[in-house]
Amino acid sequence: MTPRKPADWFDAEYNNRARVPDSAQLLARWAEASALVRARAHCELDLRYGPDAQQTLDVFAPDPAFAGGFAPVLVLIHGGYWRSLDKSDYSFLAASFTDEGALVVVPNYDLCPNVSLERIAMQLTEAVAWVWRHAAEHGGDPSRIALIGHSAGGHLAAMLSCCDWKRVGRDLPRRLVKGAMSVSGVHDLAPLRRTTFLQQDLRLDAAGARRLSPIHFPPPASPQTLFAVVGAQESDEFRRQNRLIRDAWGPRAVPVCEELPGCNHFTVMHDLADPEGRSHQLARRLLGLRWYSGLL
Repeated sequence: MTPRKPADWFDAEYNNRARVPDSAQLLARWAEASALVRARAHCELDLRYGPDAQQTLDVFAPDPAFAGGFAPVLVLIHGGYWRSLDKSDYSFLAASFTDEGALVVVPNYDLCPNVSLERIAMQLTEAVAWVWRHAAEHGGDPSRIALIGHSAGGHLAAMLSCCDWKRVGRDLPRRLVKGAMSVSGVHDLAPLRRTTFLQQDLRLDAAGARRLSPIHFPPPASPQTLFAVVGAQESDEFRRQNRLIRDAWGPRAVPVCEELPGCNHFTVMHDLADPEGRSHQLARRLLGLRWYSGLL
């Protein structure tokens, strides 16, 4: 019989802030860069998409050079283990995609333990429905919506890939999302029940962990796909989580399942922001972007 792993093993595998010694400095850099982007970008902040306290989102318009046509729409879902961080921490990612002609939307959501993880997932369906209904008002094409989520956001992006949008709103198309990417996503929540630093806030029981784990969902219907990437320097468990979604959904639904060299759980976001980064290029593929950034 395989020995049962102790709680401190799970804490070591899943506590990314403890695993990355300079995580606090990296998060501070994100916040500083994000404030600069918000100050300089053409954006509308804190638009309300629902009644709950944190149901607001930020919209970043594409570079004016791309005016005149409907832009593909990128919805960025922030991480933080469903209990921390904020949309404002991820504004820095918007700039490289608006430079390339995309409309970028970054939603907020209420956090555990103030709300349940189930409620967070429902809030995000409401956010994406808002994007479909209002994208054209901001220069976006509602038929070209792609999702990218980081960490907990990767979990939410995978969940949203399987959403029955007709149950969210009768006016919504059945295939609302064109594609999605989970970056360092958690696709099986069961191990998180063994972490001492998370369980107090998440309050997951066995049934809830299974019900909310994308690996137990039917894969999104063809031709919709999910790309799954993770930093090669992340923990064994996060790299396993990345493989799990491919194992569960198969190569048709998850055609990309990769580890990004030199990236940890935080610097993987720098790869996404970098026009030459592998995950950035995958995001371009999801969005169908034809033009390249002036940074190249």
